[in-house]
Amino acid sequence: MATAPDANSVVVSKKSSYGNLVFAIVLIAVGVILFFTLDTHAAAPGFTLDKFVELWVILFFSGLICGISGFAFSSIGNLSQLLLPPITAVPMLQGLSIFNQLTSITKLRNDMPRKFSDWFPYGPGPAILGGFLGVQAGVWILNNLPGPVLTLTIGILVCIYSLYLTFKPAGFTIHGYDGPATGAMVGAVGGAIGGFTAFPGLAVVMWTGLRNITKAQTRAIVQPFIVFLQLAAIATNAYQHPERFGTPYWTMLALTIPAVLPGTLTGVWIYHKLSEVNFKRTVFIMLMLVGATLVLKGWSGMYW
Repeated sequence: MATAPDANSVVVSKKSSYGNLVFAIVLIAVGVILFFTLDTHAAAPGFTLDKFVELWVILFFSGLICGISGFAFSSIGNLSQLLLPPITAVPMLQGLSIFNQLTSITKLRNDMPRKFSDWFPYGPGPAILGGFLGVQAGVWILNNLPGPVLTLTIGILVCIYSLYLTFKPAGFTIHGYDGPATGAMVGAVGGAIGGFTAFPGLAVVMWTGLRNITKAQTRAIVQPFIVFLQLAAIATNAYQHPERFGTPYWTMLALTIPAVLPGTLTGVWIYHKLSEVNFKRTVFIMLMLVGATLVLKGWSGMYW
């Protein structure tokens, strides 16, 4: 028999919501203050106040979408390349993605893996190890194969896949492909794709979408995978191109973190309100968004 919610838990929930709101307002105020105190022209020449506001809107919605679904931060975040050169935007997005995921994971810490048995053999551990190997393949692909063609092809396949998931027969799932070997292979594919598209979680999200697991189990696999792969990517980038991580990088990161985190907190709040069915629908929509972004990115690289 259903019971009424405990009064103390309701009070705690309201206090938490008010606390998050105050935190978001403080972050926004800090961002505005930093814009007028830091040397923004050193970070991005010609970075005016209107561009700053446009960039903040883009990154707020990037955090919002990722807070809801657990991935797809870069699908919106890549719009920042309309305002900033790629050499500035890409490392910035890698760093922001890590902050975004860690904020989300902190809010969902009860759903995240804690013990070794939560990581291996059926948690995110095998996918992460496979992803580390896949990143190297992705970097090789980026430098040796026609990246725009591959990006366009993968984008089309993702769009088809998301449409299939949206309209597939109710109750259809895969069985027997949830072990560590499959996880490692899926992670390797994800790492390779992330190496030349900046969407490392794509393959893992597609894999979890075909399994009969809850939204909490999905995020417990996808989000740690993305964090570790983004850390690996940014470490590789910093090692190979240390000049990209000087004062301009840290200035831009300081300016943009206050835009991302309020969006992330809002997204996590919405996530808690979603049912299992609506969460899966949201994931399918996000996959379609990622696919469309990849198609546009590949198409522009081929013809523009």
